[in-house]
Amino acid sequence: MSFANGTYFKPSVFTLTGIPGLETVQHWIGIPFFVSFILATFGNSLLITIIHSERSLHEPMYVFLAILAATDLGLTLCITPKMLAIFWLQSREIHFDSCLTQMYFIHTFQCMESGILLAMAFDRYVAICEPLRHSAILTRKVLISIVMAVTIRASIIVIMCPLLIKLRLKHFQTTFIAHSYCEHMAVVKLAAGNISANKAYGLFVAFSVLGFDVIFIFLSYAFIFQAVFKLPQKEARFKAFNTCTAHIFVFLQFYILTFFTSFIHRFGFNVAPYVHILLSNLYLLLPPLLNPIVYGVKTKQIREGVIRMFIRKG
Repeated sequence: MSFANGTYFKPSVFTLTGIPGLETVQHWIGIPFFVSFILATFGNSLLITIIHSERSLHEPMYVFLAILAATDLGLTLCITPKMLAIFWLQSREIHFDSCLTQMYFIHTFQCMESGILLAMAFDRYVAICEPLRHSAILTRKVLISIVMAVTIRASIIVIMCPLLIKLRLKHFQTTFIAHSYCEHMAVVKLAAGNISANKAYGLFVAFSVLGFDVIFIFLSYAFIFQAVFKLPQKEARFKAFNTCTAHIFVFLQFYILTFFTSFIHRFGFNVAPYVHILLSNLYLLLPPLLNPIVYGVKTKQIREGVIRMFIRKG
């Protein structure tokens, strides 16, 4: 469709450019992404298998960890295969509806990960501040309710992002997405019409999910630290704090990467485009790689579960 200021499109297919500015070396960049994909897939699958098979790990903390691993696995599978196809096979085209579907699942898994981190913080709060009531508070029914609430919240709140694109944005200035996956704002910015509602809803999702969760995670840890420092013995304080270190690391790396990437994206006007894209890729793919390693190193029960599993297989 032609307009006074140029030709606009109603596309059936988008083209993902990969990493703009680094097209000539993308095949080399794909190697570390492929290695991280294999390690993240193996690590998270192993976590899920161990927690499922070891009855001693059927506790709230490990149930949430298994859900986190499943979420990381889903996020990795949503992004990396298509990204590697772009880098190695020059398979850049993606159907419009497939692009919106990928966008939906990527952002849904992001929101779910944030919600599970909040649930894990609540579990640590109950375990340290109300240790005698832990099993009475976090019953099987409560665990199922929390997981369902996290999943439903993410599914419902994110669905409007692709729907608003589908219903409001009928024409686009170009079909080339300067990204290696279908990210919400990367697609919205291609539109020829008024995108203020789409941008506003994207910000609403970010603040209502990530902002809400961060506030309550910080509140949980404020109460946790207060309870830990009141313990009379140094050994007891160290033991209580040590049960939180893995979650603290995972929480910090997830949210620091999130806010740093958002800051660079919105205010880093002098930063090269390929830096934006690389940071976006790392922000989504680094946590699924690191989380199993962190919990495997810091959690004795997970390490013992791995050993027992391989001994049984041996």
